[in-house]
Amino acid sequence: MGRTFPEKTRVVVIIDTIASPGGGERLAVENAIRLDPDRYERTLCITRWEDLLDRIEPARTMLARLRDSGVRVVKLRRRSRFALWAWWPLFSLLRRERIDVVHGHLFGSNVWAAVLGRLASVPAIVAHEHMWAYEGGGGNRLRPLLDRELIARLSDAFVAVSEEGQRRMIEVERIPSSEIVLIQNGIAGFDPGDGTRSRVELGIAAGAPVVGTVGHLRPEKAFGVLVEAAASLHSEYSDLVVLIAGEGPERPSLERQIAELGLDGVVRLLGSRDDIPSVLSALDVAVCCSDFEGGPLSVMEYMEAGLPVVATEVGGLPELVEEGRTGLLVPPRQPAMLSDALSRLLSDRALRERLGERAQSVRRQRWDLGVWARRLEGLYEQLLSRPRR
Repeated sequence: MGRTFPEKTRVVVIIDTIASPGGGERLAVENAIRLDPDRYERTLCITRWEDLLDRIEPARTMLARLRDSGVRVVKLRRRSRFALWAWWPLFSLLRRERIDVVHGHLFGSNVWAAVLGRLASVPAIVAHEHMWAYEGGGGNRLRPLLDRELIARLSDAFVAVSEEGQRRMIEVERIPSSEIVLIQNGIAGFDPGDGTRSRVELGIAAGAPVVGTVGHLRPEKAFGVLVEAAASLHSEYSDLVVLIAGEGPERPSLERQIAELGLDGVVRLLGSRDDIPSVLSALDVAVCCSDFEGGPLSVMEYMEAGLPVVATEVGGLPELVEEGRTGLLVPPRQPAMLSDALSRLLSDRALRERLGERAQSVRRQRWDLGVWARRLEGLYEQLLSRPRR
């Protein structure tokens, strides 16, 4: 028999941490905030809680938004993957409060959402894949197996964020297509920044060509390729500025590379910023040079800011960036080709404006955060209405 809906549906969203959040973490927070409060009782469980998250940005602002939106935050002090006892408070909550939906974001949370949700007899279990390389190499040898045999088997829906991600989950990981639901990411619109003012604040000359990117400084983001491309581009544009906004473990390596190539003052590592729209307003061209991506929020933000985008032709990026219409596509790990694409745009203002205007229009039509949240609600309702597994 189908399930009778309570007055409100009780949802627990699970994420590892919100320290140095990437797109997956940001969307987990939005997942909890943007569910209709008249229909849902919302809880966000942060499984690797540290008290410093109350004091550092952007975690502090994210927690304030959760609090202001009426979302309960459950904090687990899980110190390692083997600290099984740390999961007891969440398991107890799932059983005690008869939670209706548990929704994991990113691999680790997907595993535990599936396991704990099934053990606690949660009616609807959702795992959310935010994209990875799908190669199963290095330390990820077991991941395709766990995705297929544990997460997909124990969850009721496995969310893919791009058509390419969905294809690779089916063809590479051999997850049955019936287990996968495609829900592409979205962002909220934002007010444009003042480009002239932003350049002054960042110490950039009014007419200087500016290229920029935003993201967590992780190896797969391949920011070193952008630094290498900047070395070539700087010989053509002597007043070039390249901005990289974000923080992460690759920072020391990037600092060394910038120094070795003599690009101090040309390539600037801005660190974490809480004024991304203002930073974007200072750019002429935005870049995403990742080795793999799903539906990156950063690229959607570039498009919303009316910027042409140069992106690598990997993962879900070609679904966002249309060659010659909203930006340009290049192969991954090819700094010379990246430099050429950037030069083409920097030398042609009319082309930049045409691609940027089209990018903004397409983003607003296709990738809206409100629509994304309503699709999640629809998925929950569908799962709760069907016979129990």
